[in-house]
Amino acid sequence: MTTVIETRGLTKRYRGGQLAVDRLDLAVPAGTVFGFLGPNGSGKTTTIRMLLGLIEPTAGSATLLGQRMPRAARAVLPEVGALIEGPALYGYLSGRDNLVRYDSADPTADPRTRRARVATALDRVGLTAAGSKKAKAYSLGMKQRLGLAAALLRPRRLLVLDEPTNGLDPQGMREIRTLVRELAADGTTVFLSSHLLDEIEQVCTHAAVMAQGRLITQGPVAELAAGTRGRLAVVTPDPADAARVLKELGLTGVVVAEDKVSADPPPPDADPADLNAALVRAGVRVRAFGVERASLEDAFVALTGEGFDVAG
Repeated sequence: MTTVIETRGLTKRYRGGQLAVDRLDLAVPAGTVFGFLGPNGSGKTTTIRMLLGLIEPTAGSATLLGQRMPRAARAVLPEVGALIEGPALYGYLSGRDNLVRYDSADPTADPRTRRARVATALDRVGLTAAGSKKAKAYSLGMKQRLGLAAALLRPRRLLVLDEPTNGLDPQGMREIRTLVRELAADGTTVFLSSHLLDEIEQVCTHAAVMAQGRLITQGPVAELAAGTRGRLAVVTPDPADAARVLKELGLTGVVVAEDKVSADPPPPDADPADLNAALVRAGVRVRAFGVERASLEDAFVALTGEGFDVAG
């Protein structure tokens, strides 16, 4: 199988006319860590809910592990681990007993090895010490970890994670990224939805970008930004003067951050050496000068003409 997720014209229009997903054609290669990227409200979670058969599409089709959804849900979903919109937990039960409940609901799970599976899942997400603590006392980040542990109770061909680092501190985010890489190395395809561009760039091999319900682009992460010019960056002890000179030279989007001044890329016909010489002539002491490698955010802005609103 070359793709584990494939959609054709997938569309969801809610009552009242709201178009949440608009004719989505998506292809997720097997064995990848695939980032599903877009601002909050761009249609990511609605798409995932259709992929898993939780809601019916208005039009189009979705195939998971080679089988049509939601028709094949009973056969496919045991091979899929998922954490969608935060885990549903029994607050009065411990984290360990929550996982026992999840595992008991799986008709294919051997009850004789249940405790061992639960212990392994808790260990993989760093919750062994908190396993006996009631879930209602868990922080948001701990609940996210427990939900991920539930998705890992048995080997999965596909793991679908919706904002898996939500509520985690920086250390927790690093641990989840490491876990995702380990799962991919073991042969699991990971489909990871996020509104954090930096997270996608750090962990994903492939990505798709959504905006306002529509697919903007998809492909290997290294290629998505390859056609986009990165921002001009100047490191100097004279940032105010450097910003003034760049603006006078006609550059836009000038931003000052301590000793670094950045700006939108100059026109293709502009010689960076001339810009550097102009800064020096103006008395700006230049410690470093160049055009940075374009990021996914740069590519998103270039493709849509919009900023990436990570808060909304």
